[in-house]
Amino acid sequence: MNNKIKVFLTACGIAILSACGNSDPAAQLEKLKAQRAELDAKITELEAQVNANSPVEVRAKEVLVTTVAPQEFKHYIDVQGVVDAESQAAIQPQMPGVITKIYVSEGQSVSKGQILGEVDNSVMTAQINALQPQLTMAIDVFNRQKRLWDQKIGSELQFLQAKTTKEALEKQVAAVQEQINLTKLVAPISGVIDHIGAKIGQYSAPGMPDPAFRIINNSKMKVKAEFAEGYASTVKNGDETELYFPDINERIAGKTSYVAKFISPLTRTFTVESAIQGDGAKYRPNMVAVLKVVDYKNPTAVILPINSLLSSGNETYVYVVAKENNKEVAKKRVIVSGKTYDGWAEITSGLQAGDRVVTTGQFEIVEGSAVSIK
Repeated sequence: MNNKIKVFLTACGIAILSACGNSDPAAQLEKLKAQRAELDAKITELEAQVNANSPVEVRAKEVLVTTVAPQEFKHYIDVQGVVDAESQAAIQPQMPGVITKIYVSEGQSVSKGQILGEVDNSVMTAQINALQPQLTMAIDVFNRQKRLWDQKIGSELQFLQAKTTKEALEKQVAAVQEQINLTKLVAPISGVIDHIGAKIGQYSAPGMPDPAFRIINNSKMKVKAEFAEGYASTVKNGDETELYFPDINERIAGKTSYVAKFISPLTRTFTVESAIQGDGAKYRPNMVAVLKVVDYKNPTAVILPINSLLSSGNETYVYVVAKENNKEVAKKRVIVSGKTYDGWAEITSGLQAGDRVVTTGQFEIVEGSAVSIK
């Protein structure tokens, strides 16, 4: 073939030299241009024939593969919720008044029934002090009349009057004492003082937005979330969960401890809770948490990264690497995918253990492409 090209070029050269004998320059120029165009076309044709008969070296594409092996696959329902304490209490005074005493500090452990502070009770205390001598006298008179009455001395009327006076004063003292008790702020649960809103000399009353004291018992903590009505038949008590706390980047396993039967007519949601196992000291009420409930699990699933799956029309496929003529080549494999979660897809058919699936570089190859595994 190379000899043919040489002969052709020689002939062209002779023709050009013959044309130079023409004395008209313009005519010579036009003739040479026509010959050059014809020569370029012929050269292109001959090069194509030469290239067609020459072997072409195909470079293998570099790819990454994943070897298929059965493993556990879980699908979760993810809902954002908050941390909540099983036992927490906001304490307000039962009787309005000025705070006069605070007996605890923030971070202090307290027991149920412990007095945390007091509202001004000076008026009631004065009433008690005024009634106490009268009650003491009434009790003494009653005891004397009773002894006489037991001996059949004196009138029944005197005895009854003494008894009535004593009991009336006892009731007055008890009523005032109950009012004094209402001025004491008592811990309804055991726990830790998380917040003190009360200030000595400051007025406080029931219903104020900032509680006088807040107690949290973090021995029992839970994550609480509102699930959409559509999951009512899916989420059940005792389902496996994963609790994720983004602020501290921690995940712990658990189970649903409470699934509400009531669906809110306003939000069309129901409450789901999962208890936090172990030490709850690192978790705080109202901390953001993600409650993940397992609604599907396959212990021997074939899974692949979602981005390794390709599609054409209604067909989903992947490329697997196979040996062909002692070379690694890509083979198209049609698959059926199931559930997907967190960037992974469950493959229900089309693959088997040991298949090497292309997970990187799959967009640069076609059926039969030579590949090189990185």
